Amino acid sequence: MDLDPQLTALGALGGFFVLRTGVPRRGPLPTLARAYARPRGDTTGEVYGDPMIFRVEKVARSIAAPEARVAASVAQQGLAARLWSIALGSAVVHGHLPDLDPELLRWDPDAAAPDDLWLTEVRARPVTDLDEVVRAGHLVPLGAALRDRYRVSPGLLWGNAGSALAGAVRQLDRWAIAHGRPEAGERARALAAGLLAHPDLAGTLDPRTLRRRSCCLYYRVPGGGVCGDCCFDRPPGPAPAAADGIGTAPAHPARPKPAEPLSARSSASAPTE
Repeated sequence: MDLDPQLTALGALGGFFVLRTGVPRRGPLPTLARAYARPRGDTTGEVYGDPMIFRVEKVARSIAAPEARVAASVAQQGLAARLWSIALGSAVVHGHLPDLDPELLRWDPDAAAPDDLWLTEVRARPVTDLDEVVRAGHLVPLGAALRDRYRVSPGLLWGNAGSALAGAVRQLDRWAIAHGRPEAGERARALAAGLLAHPDLAGTLDPRTLRRRSCCLYYRVPGGGVCGDCCFDRPPGPAPAAADGIGTAPAHPARPKPAEPLSARSSASAPTE
């Protein structure tokens, strides 16, 4: 199946799967390559200055983040969710990927969630390039940019990436069931299982429950609480171990609602202790 030049079919999968094409209506927008780059000299003449810092500061204001690293984590997870969703959705619907080269993707750091992305040229890549396109092409330089600016833990960021990938799979599975396309859900799970085998992502999620093994720090946001897949059962109290965002799951965690393994559809039951 060929790629739709406008990628319109992706919009039917949900907001995180939408990818605009052509020249952005709101411009000039920076490329993601520009956002990932190290800050360069005086950027006061540019619309957004440093696009990554602009985005994190916008997120910080919108969620009343108590510190910049919390906003950096939330911003990174949102962008990771967009990139995984677009690539995985296209692989499932079209059987190909759009080339998401950071030089081709324009990004509006001032947009509301989900992140507004524009692909200036649509060209196909094989599904076998999925890891190269998203993890290597985006998540590695995105993580480096955030660590450089905000000293965010690598384990936190890869945990966010694993959680975002699992979220994309769940959304695709819901769409597949609703549209009588069970093979699409199977395909999404199989692809995600392969992606999660990479050393950067391996171990970020419990393979039985998809509960993550690190914390994104969202509990520090006023009224934020813990996410549905958090390693914590409840917001932890102030403790030195939580400062870097890498939490250790409690010895006897409360069992979350069980999620299906990514590798195959099953009637998974809660894990035994």
